[in-house]
Amino acid sequence: MTLDTSPRTYRFLPADILTSGYRVVGKIMIASHGAMGMLNDPTHSAMEINDARMARLHMPTKLVDHFELVRMMKRQVHAVCMARREDLGPQALVRGGYTNVVEYPVRIATSMFEVEGTMELPGRFDFTSIMTDGSRNFLPVFNATLTAILIPALRVESAGILVNRNLVDLMALLNQRVKPEN
Repeated sequence: MTLDTSPRTYRFLPADILTSGYRVVGKIMIASHGAMGMLNDPTHSAMEINDARMARLHMPTKLVDHFELVRMMKRQVHAVCMARREDLGPQALVRGGYTNVVEYPVRIATSMFEVEGTMELPGRFDFTSIMTDGSRNFLPVFNATLTAILIPALRVESAGILVNRNLVDLMALLNQRVKPEN
């Protein structure tokens, strides 16, 4: 079935995609399940970015190239930054079907990036279940800031960031910070 005859409605959303070496800014094509539905779809291991502008991480403002279409493997994507929270997908999908959630301010680190923001979880914070249970490979973090670890000038503020849980090195709750001794 081609895109022209597909019964689904597709739309393009602007996205900022970060890999270990590149920042790609372009448009991703999504259906009604939003970016989260597309990224967590286990039947497709690749993704396409339309009207893609590429920059190397160490020079995030210098355009390297511009393509009509860039293809990449989802497992290599560290994070996808979206301009609006609604772009992540329907609230039921983003929250995992739960209506009552608890907000947890977190810092998540991959080998390349730190993401600081808020995770919405049903009940208590359980790191093991977040990282191993279910089929969602991309975790939503709201009102988030992404910073490159070795390049602090690379900073992306976003209403919603999807972080690849397979690339997470650590996760810490901000309310468990040790208070400095005076």
